[in-house]
Amino acid sequence: MNSVIVSQLSDGIYTITINRPEKLNALNQEVLLSLNQELDHIYTNPEIRAVIITGSGPKAFVAGADISEFNQMNPEQSKQMAKAGQDLFFRIERSPKPIVACVNGFALGGGCELAMSCHFRIATPNAQFAQPEINLGIIPGYGGTQRLVQLIGKGRALELLMTGNLIDANTALQYGLVNHVVEPDELINKATSLLKTIQSKAPIAIAHCITCANAVFDETMHGYEQEVISFGACFDTADRVEGVQAFLEKRKPVFTGK
Repeated sequence: MNSVIVSQLSDGIYTITINRPEKLNALNQEVLLSLNQELDHIYTNPEIRAVIITGSGPKAFVAGADISEFNQMNPEQSKQMAKAGQDLFFRIERSPKPIVACVNGFALGGGCELAMSCHFRIATPNAQFAQPEINLGIIPGYGGTQRLVQLIGKGRALELLMTGNLIDANTALQYGLVNHVVEPDELINKATSLLKTIQSKAPIAIAHCITCANAVFDETMHGYEQEVISFGACFDTADRVEGVQAFLEKRKPVFTGK
């Protein structure tokens, strides 16, 4: 039987493919557990510098949670499920290494929430986004009510949350939900090109960029104070010395992540 996740490391970029095409890559408990294990690997393996998450097959990135698992759940179990999903997606959002969602089809419900937890999103023209939980008499539970508002604004987010309507890739681009729309055969190439540019920068500074951007929406952190702390921390790195020296010497810097 095929694994629900297929992963590959090439030139520092770790590609994770959710591999349930017959179920449109729906997020069941096995997928969520496997994603958590992948995050352990991402956080601890120094050879991994950046990450791509995508879906298997031409139809879907991730078409939501596996609804068949809902019938056996009581309210307490559903809360535990939502908390576990949120914790996993926080790990993606807070990863010190950039994680990009390559959305190659449907990103619905939990799939849209997964894409939004990534640092940015690239989509193909056939991509469609929605939070259709309202049609089941429920709401998003993996952070969708929060990140959708953060990314596209309260008015647009509430319309999508309360109607369950789909939006296409170009509308998602207009709304700011995705950064780029490219043809399917260019999807991974586009992500790889952007990540290689990011890889050429100082890894510690990249991690601080992520921390500071996340602090904008984290009530437990003060964003401007975090920026001061992170700015100072960058000055205590060999990469800062190299970056400044390379600029003065009019050459490209060689960053080492130290």
